Amino acid sequence: MSTDLYVVLGLERTCTDDDIKKAYRRLARQYHPDANPDDPGAAERFKEVQSAYETLRDPERRRRYDVFGTDGDRAAGAGDFGSASFGLNDLFDAFFGGEAFGRQRGASGPPRGQDAEFAIELTLSEIIFGVRKTVEPRMPVECETCGGTGAAVGTHPERCTTCEGTGEVRQVRRSLLGQLVTAAPCQVCSGTGQVLPSPCETCRGDGRVHGTRTLDVEVPAGIEDGQRLRLAQRGPAAPRGGVPGDLYVSVRVRPDPAFVRQGDDLIHRTPVSIVQAALGTKLTLETFDGDQPIEVQGGTQHGALIRLRGLGVPSLRTGRRGDLICEIAVEVPRSLTEEEAELLAQFAALRGETVDPPREGLFSRIRSAFQ
Repeated sequence: MSTDLYVVLGLERTCTDDDIKKAYRRLARQYHPDANPDDPGAAERFKEVQSAYETLRDPERRRRYDVFGTDGDRAAGAGDFGSASFGLNDLFDAFFGGEAFGRQRGASGPPRGQDAEFAIELTLSEIIFGVRKTVEPRMPVECETCGGTGAAVGTHPERCTTCEGTGEVRQVRRSLLGQLVTAAPCQVCSGTGQVLPSPCETCRGDGRVHGTRTLDVEVPAGIEDGQRLRLAQRGPAAPRGGVPGDLYVSVRVRPDPAFVRQGDDLIHRTPVSIVQAALGTKLTLETFDGDQPIEVQGGTQHGALIRLRGLGVPSLRTGRRGDLICEIAVEVPRSLTEEEAELLAQFAALRGETVDPPREGLFSRIRSAFQ
């Protein structure tokens, strides 16, 4: 049998209380003697799982085990009635996932940390190919002096004698309908089930201080502006070693000067002259995947679309990239030289179109004077 209690339950040392409970439920059902009448080893395995759960489910016993190992936990917890109590209700909870006979557990232990939100700005290129960003949000972080326990160096939190470590105080009152049981958070330990005989001077017993946390954020390709990424338990530290909150990273996409995103497609306004649109031309477009050739057919109209497949934004669901769509914008020149105006006038005459005559330039008037 393994001597590592985390290995017994198939967990990592960074597991949460919910992970411990789920692992115990699964293994208890698997190795319970009643479910394995022909396997004598199942009973020993069940006892091993039960013993590991008794230690790791209690925050204080788990802390002692993490620091001192099995021997330290046994020595410190030999007279700990609250941690050693394991009976029918725990077994009922393992098999049915609930509390037996109306019993409710007290919300003992440090509270969970609050959630926080942090915004990052990305370029369109980073959205297309994905990126790994390092962020440094300011938030409550674990106190390095006490390791987040809130207790001074050399000391540790102790079980609250007022609530016996449950974090709540119950009162029984008699009424016409019988006994009425009410529960309220323990005022001595603030509902944590633990008290600090010697608080840490750095954090004043809170277990956390304000600081900066460095985090690497993996931004998936195709994420959209305004979407959020959830970093579970990587947010603000909780008081006195509780479970940290979540950090939500909000994505902001910087406008691109050349491309506009529409779904998984990219739209590019591609300018061409009236001559290029009429006669056709070949252009080179600078894209996020390098230079791409574009062929404009003769007679292309303003607003026509030329589609370059697979050069858009990847889909978050399928990973398939959209298209890059060139929207042709036929540009009419705002000013013409005398020669250009005369050529266009000749062109209009050949097509039988009525246009305003081009203005006579200075050199034309000089030529006319000598004729």
